[in-house]
Amino acid sequence: MADSLILEVADFEVDVLTGIYSEETGRPQPLRITVQAKLKAAERYLADTPLSASKNYMDLKFAASEAFPPGLHFKLIEAVADHICETLFLQDARVEAVTVKIVKLAISENGEKIGITLTRVRR
Repeated sequence: MADSLILEVADFEVDVLTGIYSEETGRPQPLRITVQAKLKAAERYLADTPLSASKNYMDLKFAASEAFPPGLHFKLIEAVADHICETLFLQDARVEAVTVKIVKLAISENGEKIGITLTRVRR
């Protein structure tokens, strides 16, 4: 098995245009998103290893927040997750796989975590 590096940005909230019901459309919904990106690990990470040997964590957060086209409405949160995966694959050829977990905060009634987890592998 090859060494790998998993970068993660977890549990941040973003308002996204998503939903299929009339009360959901036309206004952003709060989503809690966690993004993991798998890269091939460098042979060693030493004290002076440059960032270019890894990936900037903020790229993950950007893909799951600011990289959405303005005004685009996603019917399904699965499509939101897919867009995040594709954005990260396009950003960096070293990204081998992406996992996105999305929790829809607006539909939780008793603190449940209602949502999806999508994993895509570079093809």
